[in-house]
Amino acid sequence: MLSSNDPTVVVRNVSKRYKANSKESNSRGKRSKYVEALKPISFVAHAGESIGVLGRNGSGKSTLMNLIAGNEAPSEGQIFVSERPTLLSVGAALRNNLSGLDNAKLGLLAQGFSRQEAKRQFREVADWADIGEAVNRALETYSSGMKARLKFSIATAGSPGILLVDEALATGDAAFNAKAADRMNGFLDQAGTVFIVSHSSSTIRKHCNRALWLHQGEILADSDVDSVSSMYRRWSRAISERNSKKARQAINHARNSYISPKILLDSEAAARLG
Repeated sequence: MLSSNDPTVVVRNVSKRYKANSKESNSRGKRSKYVEALKPISFVAHAGESIGVLGRNGSGKSTLMNLIAGNEAPSEGQIFVSERPTLLSVGAALRNNLSGLDNAKLGLLAQGFSRQEAKRQFREVADWADIGEAVNRALETYSSGMKARLKFSIATAGSPGILLVDEALATGDAAFNAKAADRMNGFLDQAGTVFIVSHSSSTIRKHCNRALWLHQGEILADSDVDSVSSMYRRWSRAISERNSKKARQAINHARNSYISPKILLDSEAAARLG
């Protein structure tokens, strides 16, 4: 049983189902069908943790990030956060017809900066993205790496206490990745919490001190990054070798080793969390 006195994120018995229409029909017409994106899951994140969320496409990683960010509501369960999270995703909304500078200004406004603050900081944000003269060109002319750099710079401009990075840090060259890592480490030093979503265990090992393994909406492992990434690599190797027996063994080993926490929040902690 886990008592959380000062958490930054609490996910308690959270599940998510999406409604889909089935081709099957009955006397009343189409039959409703539900897709279970997340099975009931629970975990607690604390200040200073950098948590990697591992899993193949369709495992529920992005769904989890959207739930924590507040973009969607869980079907069941509760999510508590100590402050509004900032979600950095590949699909973050930027305007293709506007320049990098204008997108930086709009992005700051969207994050809650005042007009004066956005006007004062937007050029610094665009410069931090390290895209040179491209800041004056329309976003539609940018490479995917340049867009990712700009998105990262905008999302992290306000030193968010809870940062959710959806998908691997595809921000360009090694020098910029190191720069991005330094900025995230700065959040952790200031008692922030960072989540990094990836299907790559090497990315998680590089940037995180804890890891969750999500598989078909279920948490299979939640522990230190070395042990979780090792289990995930064993399963990934079996999948790449098309060895279904070894893949099942890896899944079963992880599932049998994992114990889902029972989370108790005292009234004081619950009051501090939204």
